Amino acid sequence: MNAVPQALDCFHCGLPVPAGARWHVPIDGVDRAMCCPGCEAVARTIVDIGQASYYRERTRFAATAGTIAGTTADLVPPELRLYDSDPRFAADDREQVEAVLLVEGIRCAACVWLIEHRLLQIDGVTAASLNVATERLTVRWRAGAVKLSDLLQALRTIGYAAFPYDAARHSEQLRKSGRTLGRQLFVAGLSMMQVMMYVAPAYMADDGTLDPDMAALMRWASLLLTLPAVVYSAQPFFAGAWASLRARVLGMDVPVALGIGAAFLGSVVATWRGQGDVYFDSVTMFIFLLLASRYLELLARRKAAGALERMQHALPASASKLAAWPARDTTVVPAAALVAGDHIAVKPGEPFAADGVIAEGRTAVDLALLTGESAPQPKDVGDAVPGGAVNTSSAVVLRVTKPVADSTLSGLLKLVERAGAAKPRIAQWADRAASHFVLALLLFAVATLAFWSWHDAARAWPVAIAVLVVSCPCALSLATPSALAAATDSLLAKGILVVRPHVLETLHRATHIVFDKTGTLTTGRPAVQSVQTYNGMDGATAAQLAAALEAGSLHPIGRAIAAHAQAQPHLITLHAEALLELPGQGLEGTIAGQRYRLGNAAFAAMLAGGAPPDANAGADATTVWLVSQGRWLACFAVSDSLRLDAQQTVDRFRAQGKQVVLLSGDRQALADQVAQRLGIDIALGDCLPERKLAYVQQLQAAGAVVAMVGDGINDAAVLSAADVSFAMGSGAALAQVHADTVLLHGQIGMVGETAAMAAATMQVIRQNLAWATVYNIVAIPAAAFGLLGPWLAGVGMAASSAIVIVNALRLRAR
Repeated sequence: MNAVPQALDCFHCGLPVPAGARWHVPIDGVDRAMCCPGCEAVARTIVDIGQASYYRERTRFAATAGTIAGTTADLVPPELRLYDSDPRFAADDREQVEAVLLVEGIRCAACVWLIEHRLLQIDGVTAASLNVATERLTVRWRAGAVKLSDLLQALRTIGYAAFPYDAARHSEQLRKSGRTLGRQLFVAGLSMMQVMMYVAPAYMADDGTLDPDMAALMRWASLLLTLPAVVYSAQPFFAGAWASLRARVLGMDVPVALGIGAAFLGSVVATWRGQGDVYFDSVTMFIFLLLASRYLELLARRKAAGALERMQHALPASASKLAAWPARDTTVVPAAALVAGDHIAVKPGEPFAADGVIAEGRTAVDLALLTGESAPQPKDVGDAVPGGAVNTSSAVVLRVTKPVADSTLSGLLKLVERAGAAKPRIAQWADRAASHFVLALLLFAVATLAFWSWHDAARAWPVAIAVLVVSCPCALSLATPSALAAATDSLLAKGILVVRPHVLETLHRATHIVFDKTGTLTTGRPAVQSVQTYNGMDGATAAQLAAALEAGSLHPIGRAIAAHAQAQPHLITLHAEALLELPGQGLEGTIAGQRYRLGNAAFAAMLAGGAPPDANAGADATTVWLVSQGRWLACFAVSDSLRLDAQQTVDRFRAQGKQVVLLSGDRQALADQVAQRLGIDIALGDCLPERKLAYVQQLQAAGAVVAMVGDGINDAAVLSAADVSFAMGSGAALAQVHADTVLLHGQIGMVGETAAMAAATMQVIRQNLAWATVYNIVAIPAAAFGLLGPWLAGVGMAASSAIVIVNALRLRAR
């Protein structure tokens, strides 16, 4: 066994740790120094997956790139093969395994196609989809056919490091990427400005007025000033191109690298010979402008992942566990170690680490992140609290009902991850077009070089360079994903979770909007719609009397009457005695010595006597009568109320020319009444789930594109069958939703908001694709005919990408 490393040796590989290095990993309670970020990442991974015993049992340090150079072993450290035994990625031979990986080194949209293409070449991999906005790669493979370490090795061979997703690592990766790209951009900009100072005299001087020795000196100075930009700032383009070629594919970095390399090498040769044109100014400007475009793209990716990142950091990493509750001794434990039945103490301002039930105390919780509810909700003993909610009032004790992995917020995050696991058809088309475009571009550049070599050899090289530079299809590749990322992030910030990628595209084409009734157009909860009083009784007093009789009732109608009484001004709490409940009929009790009944007309008439007065209640309302000895006092009309935004939503879709349909499991009379109130022409009642499904399929068979909106509870089949579907979100049921979109706020008006965003997104995508297409149609022939110099080609290519991104970011402001 190796000796214990010295204080200045890397604990992972044994190499010396550079002075001032800050890389370290806690291993077995001791902070161990690392020599580089690679060793730090590998060591942290080993610890994170519970394999820290590797360091106790190893017989030598980990191999380094220098000790195994020239082999494939250095592409994936052997320690990463420990992932193959990680239970998260284990299954029997009949199942598929899915992993969400964090990919490091993504430079632009070109990387997406390269990574997906490389993984899909591996036998056993069934799906690979990279979300460029969040840098997360979702991979599915057949268990037994391939291992996770094989996938990691395949990615390393094309220049990308990948690890199982971790929110903290992702945040650090974004910061590092931003700092690195910022430094490269600064160096390129500085080089560009300095080179411009040296080439300006050559542009401004008339023929023969610039001394040859001075011209040569300026060329050599420009060469030296261009070197940092080419060697350092342009490194991402050369690395990306080399990775593409090693994978035997043509990524979008290939023409960029060829353009930079050709212009620089041609300029070096001309400088050495002392004759010919030099393009150092074009090279530095092109590198600067392209890096500026990529920096803008990085900022757009950060913004697109903003709402998701806030969710990922909502669950705390640790919790204060009460191991011997009701004893008050607490122990800080990892949140991931909590199991059902544990008790944890939650202080004011802290998030709840897992789903649970309040076991002690009373507080208010902030559910804004989960449901969009802006006002804190009161919670008492016995009330359920979802993980990720924030305790805003008093310290409480929570009894855990689900582990962190199954919490409400974790379920929500899984849905968000699923949202980025595939691409809509329009994005797939753009990816295919861009990949084929690169090959056509290279062939066209070769043909252009051949033509100009025959026609005017002096101009052949700059024209070919301009063609390579001007036509990089970055704008085409960014046109769709940048718009979709901005739109879905904006919707998520509003409480609209787009789970599947086709939602915006399909909703924009929808011809029929089908609504469920209960829980969708209506609140799904009975509420008092009106109160009629008799014999001198006033409404507030009647409500308080009824609430006293219903004080202990769990019946939905009783709770509705109690809630109505709570909303009355100058609330006076009354107490009922000698309560007697007759199931299906009502309640009887004594208040202040007087006997009262609350229930249906027949039950009330036995105490009040005679026939009930005219109630004037609607056909969809349940009438509840309050009576005393010989007197009819009040009639409460209770029904499922319409959502406040139901009318506006229906009117919005009707104004767009879409056919609105109401499907309900309630009887036809109730469905007709709701449809009449909302102005819906087609209403079908008495619809069991099978009939709803059959109706939607019938519409689809006739050529309709159907959007279905339901409560997500008993509408799973029809939600899955619809072309695009929406479910009213409820925190506890998020993970079971079968819809394409979840309305976290529970507001039906959000369907209209999504439709408006879909229309705006499709417009932006069309604008982006049109711009990218027109730009290439105009710019490529112009460069081929020698009308654009290399520097102007660089300006055009970078500007085209920037325009696409800025146009897409407009969607965030909606």
